Amino acid sequence: MKYILIILGLFSINLKAQTILNFNKRFVECEDQWVAFQMNKDSVYNYGFIYIDAQAGLTLNYEGSFKITPDNIFVPKKKNDSVSFKYRLSPNQVKVAIIPSSKYKELSIKRYPDWLKIYESDTTSVARLYRWGYLYNSWDECAKALTYLEKGQKINPKYPGLEFELAFAYNGLGQFDKAIAVLEDAIKTNPNNGYMYKELSFAQIGLRQIEKAVLTCKKAIALCPDKSIKSEIAFNMAGYYFRLKDKENFKYWADETKKWATTGDRFMVNINNLEAKIEQ
Repeated sequence: MKYILIILGLFSINLKAQTILNFNKRFVECEDQWVAFQMNKDSVYNYGFIYIDAQAGLTLNYEGSFKITPDNIFVPKKKNDSVSFKYRLSPNQVKVAIIPSSKYKELSIKRYPDWLKIYESDTTSVARLYRWGYLYNSWDECAKALTYLEKGQKINPKYPGLEFELAFAYNGLGQFDKAIAVLEDAIKTNPNNGYMYKELSFAQIGLRQIEKAVLTCKKAIALCPDKSIKSEIAFNMAGYYFRLKDKENFKYWADETKKWATTGDRFMVNINNLEAKIEQ
């Protein structure tokens, strides 16, 4: 019985050390956070601080590495303070752990590193709010993007690009009515912007306002000079009719897609695939 208790005790200590770090966060969920990466083969955890550089995007400032003792103490490896490594991060499915604040002292780190002030001298301008919203939209984090974009909208609703990013985020969250309200106003001053029409028709399709969506697509094709966006707008409309198995309307928009798409591009390839499937 004594040996069993000892083994159970060791198991309990080991389990505690393993669960102090919860590897359940993606990079894009860790802005301004200290994070640790999964333990490597030498039982070492690499760690650093994730922040956003306005130009480079999501960035890791590598701080060093540490081990976790059986009694749950973080022991950092001595590092060379004169050397700094920064890595641009591509949003992916790699999971990291946010380091608990209770471990900052053991690692000799502060909640926010001193150098971060350089990147946060401007946090309230519409330019900064737009840029952060744009970045989070590009990472498909639309809800997070809106926390910046809606603040920017209150400062200057006509800031270049802001209306499109707002609409993109609303559409990404299925808030089609909000996207339409923004876009209908935006198009008044951007009547040739194909991307605005693309988002507007997408929102109208989302609300099953199909007659309006068709008119939007036809207007976009008539006014917009960019052939690639014309093909995308037409393809989205064709996709709607494909899902309905409406061959007549599908053919119209399939032909329209091929009129503007380039041989071998994704819209040409995809529309050809849909044409083959709708006939099966």
